[in-house]
Amino acid sequence: MKKFLVLLLCAVAALSLAACGKEDSDKIKIGLICLHDENSTYDKNFIDAMREMQKELGLDDDQIIIKKNIPENNECLTACKDLVDHGCDIIIADSFNHEDFMIQAAKQYKNVQFCHATGTKAHTQGLSNYHNAFANIYEGRYAAGVAAGLKLNEMIESGKITAEQAVMGYVGAFTYAEVISGFTSFYLGAKSVCPSVTMKVQFTGSWYDEAGEKEAATALIKKGCVLISQHADSMGAPTACEAANVPNVSYNGSTVSACPNTFIVSSRINWAKYYAYVYNCVKDGKDIAADWTGGFAEGSVELSAINDKAAAPGTKEKVEAVIADLKAGKIKVFDTNTFTVKGEKLSSYKADVDFDIDYTKDTEVISDGYFHESEKRSAPVFDIQIDGIEYLNTNFGG
Repeated sequence: MKKFLVLLLCAVAALSLAACGKEDSDKIKIGLICLHDENSTYDKNFIDAMREMQKELGLDDDQIIIKKNIPENNECLTACKDLVDHGCDIIIADSFNHEDFMIQAAKQYKNVQFCHATGTKAHTQGLSNYHNAFANIYEGRYAAGVAAGLKLNEMIESGKITAEQAVMGYVGAFTYAEVISGFTSFYLGAKSVCPSVTMKVQFTGSWYDEAGEKEAATALIKKGCVLISQHADSMGAPTACEAANVPNVSYNGSTVSACPNTFIVSSRINWAKYYAYVYNCVKDGKDIAADWTGGFAEGSVELSAINDKAAAPGTKEKVEAVIADLKAGKIKVFDTNTFTVKGEKLSSYKADVDFDIDYTKDTEVISDGYFHESEKRSAPVFDIQIDGIEYLNTNFGG
């Protein structure tokens, strides 16, 4: 009997060890492919979010592999293959032109889930293991624009500028819908509280060019812009603003430590929410949406703390009220009553939702009085130049 009990206990112990070994070997691994590294505010936001998700879900270090400085060329496909070889179950890439290489990898490695931020092709590719994701960052830019508009009002009321001199500058990377959607929502937020505001946009032709972004911001300031924002990934524009003592609204994270006198607020996408969603889908055996997005209501869009040293009095309270209305659906960022195009209100517009090389306008996106951004696919499609916004150069398309 004793011998039987000993054998039984040994068998149970062996099963327990085997179960532990299986559990360890079955841990879900996630690979992240970044265009740049932490020196880019854009990529740093993705990397920081991965660490945030890892902490929230209690994942081990060996479950996360991050590849940095991966260009938008065949090196992306090589990075995918390496991550597959390292046992990744989920591979995420963060830059627009990584997409075609991610699709190639998805076709080759059908047991791995490939997720691409900012992409456009998942809903037309029809691959069960390829997915696009974005966030309703236009909500964050709108709220940040309200903070900018309040700053302009303060400058007008103090006599520093006239209402006609309420001109904002914007440093944009490319003439993609993503960038146009972003600066238009920022402008509309400012206009909602400062009706006389106008804006000039200078494109750099690069997502990350510190010298070029600094030069663009400096040129905008020289052209009379009294507040600067950006959709570009370096500290070039914020540092130019700090040097010139011009208020600045940054992107992807607070720059208050480097720009304590001029930084007002920043909007960002909290990618940790998407990472957790994808991880849990794989863990639970559920399908991942072909196109995923979220806004303030889902915790996917956030604003940094407002810098009271640079912001107008009452900014925090006003912005909080705007965010509450965005969450409740009371504010539609692209309400067609709030802007015109060549003096006319839009009642219809077809956008290039089903991406093709000719950018064919294929889908109606205006109904119920507003432009339905990121509802037909996750990536932005708003590519309209509205009245009040001047492009200083237009020769960059990516």
